[in-house]
Amino acid sequence: MKPSVRICFVCAGNICRSPTAEGVMRRIVDDRGLATRILIESAGMGGWHVGDRADSRSRTAAHTRGYLLDRRAQQFKRAFFARFDYVLAADSDNRADLLRLAPDPASSDKVHFLRDFDPESPRSSDVPDPYYGGPEGFELVLDICEAACRGLLEHLVRELEP
Repeated sequence: MKPSVRICFVCAGNICRSPTAEGVMRRIVDDRGLATRILIESAGMGGWHVGDRADSRSRTAAHTRGYLLDRRAQQFKRAFFARFDYVLAADSDNRADLLRLAPDPASSDKVHFLRDFDPESPRSSDVPDPYYGGPEGFELVLDICEAACRGLLEHLVRELEP
């Protein structure tokens, strides 16, 4: 069966925040038995990490919570708008870059802040970039991604209902 909804998480380089969100979302979607209905990817706005694994600190933090970050980084391209139904920006800079890249208003409408799906988060909140900090930043990103992805899944389940 073809996926009914296609989502892409986007951050700067696709090695910290977006692969974390992808890994969290994959597991909660699998746990709900919806892996055949929801396609999940992640990408970065920049291309400097294309082909790299997620940052080792992200992988370690995710592993301790039972998440697998096994994908390789890719750069978000204009053509991706045709491939995805939801494009989830980690922060306001990513969102602005995505909106500039969008080829038309329908593509722009696909762009959302990831944290907007967390009912406890203020609207338009950023997922902080943990890259230049310590391990606590990667734990915080996991906390944020877990809350936002649970809210996103509930939103998608409502959308997938007949």
